[in-house]
Amino acid sequence: MAYTTKNGKKLVTLIPGDGIGPEVVFSTKKIIAAAGVAIEWEECAAGESVFRKGLESGVPKETIESISRTRVALKGPLETPVGFGEKSANVTLRKLFETFGNIRPARELPGITTPYSGRGIDLVVVRENVEDLYAGIEHMQTPGVAQCLKVITRKGCEKIIRLAFELARAEGRKKVHCATKSNIMKLTEGLLKRTFEEIAPEYPEIESSHIIIDNCAHQLVKKPEQFDIIVTTNMNGDIISDLTSALIGGLGFAPSANLGNEVAIFEAVHGSAPKYAGKNVINPTAILMSAVMMLRYLDEFDAASNIEHAVLVTLEEGKVKTGDVVGYDKGTPTTVYTDTIISNLGRKSSKWKVRDYKPIKMWELPKDLDYVKPKTRRVIGTDIFVETTLSPMELGKSLEQLAEGTALKLKMCSNRGTKVYPLTGAITDCVDQYRCRFIIRNADSELSDAQLLELLNKIMTKHRWGHIEKLHEINGAPGFTKAQGED
Repeated sequence: MAYTTKNGKKLVTLIPGDGIGPEVVFSTKKIIAAAGVAIEWEECAAGESVFRKGLESGVPKETIESISRTRVALKGPLETPVGFGEKSANVTLRKLFETFGNIRPARELPGITTPYSGRGIDLVVVRENVEDLYAGIEHMQTPGVAQCLKVITRKGCEKIIRLAFELARAEGRKKVHCATKSNIMKLTEGLLKRTFEEIAPEYPEIESSHIIIDNCAHQLVKKPEQFDIIVTTNMNGDIISDLTSALIGGLGFAPSANLGNEVAIFEAVHGSAPKYAGKNVINPTAILMSAVMMLRYLDEFDAASNIEHAVLVTLEEGKVKTGDVVGYDKGTPTTVYTDTIISNLGRKSSKWKVRDYKPIKMWELPKDLDYVKPKTRRVIGTDIFVETTLSPMELGKSLEQLAEGTALKLKMCSNRGTKVYPLTGAITDCVDQYRCRFIIRNADSELSDAQLLELLNKIMTKHRWGHIEKLHEINGAPGFTKAQGED
């Protein structure tokens, strides 16, 4: 929870951001002050200006120190420039402070006409925030083959699933969907599904169900009002949360919170829109509603509700409309929109309601690095990734000869995920990277590192190899998937 200063103010790190960031952040600060919330802001830099100084992370030491001290940050949109810098500063901040849960609400708003108006959309996407493909572990396997590792952990799954259910309790919601692609990625996406099904019974008052992510996207377009909370993996959540924001009017109305056990960072979903910077035309609602989420995190529930009511009244009256809704040439200036919301503080709409929010319980899981402790495990083989221009038949025969006299035998070779040796009759457009699967000859034994290295030393006399993976059997079940066409 946030640090409180000696004069009773909540201390919050403020990152104005790039492009339109300073304008929408200033608008938000002004409304929060008018609502009577005592906050002391520590203004810090991140993003483009930092990249240009040569710091590849885009996040300077001073900003890291401030967030470490305040434990709460409100952040404007940051730009990740093309051609310099390295990682996204947004992702860097999320990862540095283990803000594992990304909360993205999407609610129908008064005065914002969309094809879904009147349907009562009011849902939240709860996105895992630090793992998955966004771990950013990529390699060029050959000059023409790139790889990205999809990292999913049991601990990460449990944290995000518990957060989804606790959010449902805090907001009085009744249903949680877990959206995965576990029909294809049975170990990674499947781990989220299995963890969800284990934890859901601990929340008997909340309806729980699993849905395949592509069907989830389909259903969001077809009947979005059926959803309450959707919990999903990092990339899936990134995609469908942009979809849900479009259902209710666009990114200008899309707030978000990045929650961890120790730090929380609140930000709008939209980007820095540099072409509109300094023109006083931008809709500040997204960052303002992100700040409303921040106020609830700070236990400022009355002020948060007061501001949300004022936004609803402002939109319902329709006297001011932002440029993203009616066109930037005739939209209400940012400053006028801000002042109108301030003038409506203390008012409530008779039609549009604000939920009765409660604090979210954040689970502290054990710190064990070996979070999952299996009863049994052993290594029963290896996948060796080989770079070659040989045909599948030529490579397979060569590897079988090289493996003679070792503890391992070749089971199959695949290319781009499809078994190509022994030949199956399938038509596969091969590239110069093969996954070559070897299984231990003695089915009751365990493969040792020495045995693996013996095979690898033989293979490298004839072929270039890229990397290897051990094939684990965990609690009697294979800890690896088969190639398409593999028996």
